[in-house]
Formats: sequence, structure tokens, C-alpha cells
Amino acid sequence: MAITKETVIGKVEVVGEFKAVQVAMDTLIKEDGNLISQTRHRHVLHPDSDISNEPQEVQNICNTAWTQEVKDAWTAFKQEKENRLGV
Repeated sequence: MAITKETVIGKVEVVGEFKAVQVAMDTLIKEDGNLISQTRHRHVLHPDSDISNEPQEVQNICNTAWTQEVKDAWTAFKQEKENRLGV
């Protein structure tokens, strides 16, 4: 009876004006190859996120979606928001 744990990409979506990348990671627990448990963790990446620890597939999607134009627009949006809030 072998129990294994595996983490896989469940879903990746690129959404919105600033091309936020939504990542769903599934943790699969298997006993003798049969799935006995599955959990999902979601997180969102923005154009200024550190993606160095993301799976290569996610890095590739981010690098494709986040053109310099998108990065500049995201930076301007954040700066405008900070200025409005007085941060």
C-alpha cells in the first residue's frame, strides 16, 4: 500500500485589463494509484509579482501576457491608487 502526494496545475487563467494570472494548484493524495483526496489552492499573480518560484508553464504564460505595455499600465494604475490614498 503506497501513498503518494502530488501537486499539479489545475487551471491557469489570464483575466482583466492588467492580465492578472489566476493559478489553481491541486494537491492529489493517492493510495496505490487511486485518488483518495484532492485539495485546491488558488493564488493571483500581477505584472509586478515575483514568478521565479512558479512552475515553468505558469512563468511562460506570465511572460507572454505581461508585455511591457501591460507592465507600464499596471505600474501607472498602482501609482494613481497610492496617490489617491495618500500612501
